[in-house]
Amino acid sequence: MVTQPISKTEPEQIGDIFKKKPPEPAKKPPAFQWQDLALRIIDELHIPSFKRNSVFKACKEHDKYFIEKCVADTKELAKGDEKWKYFFKLVAEKPKNKQ
Repeated sequence: MVTQPISKTEPEQIGDIFKKKPPEPAKKPPAFQWQDLALRIIDELHIPSFKRNSVFKACKEHDKYFIEKCVADTKELAKGDEKWKYFFKLVAEKPKNKQ
């Protein structure tokens, strides 16, 4: 009986299987500038998940300058954990851009 040598590609221990993690899939970059702006606002103001879509909508419907001004005012004037509420209050004060 001839035994074949174990190839080097096989793990030596069962724990080696669990140590190897699959590579994370690459994240696609945002397609539009307003999407990138919305993602940045979500991170900076700690927007809860149930309000994320509202941030994207606001960034899409308003110009970048206005949104950045609202973010700056929010950071400067709002205190506490719920700064995002103040951000939406500022955004709601200006009517949408006509496209």
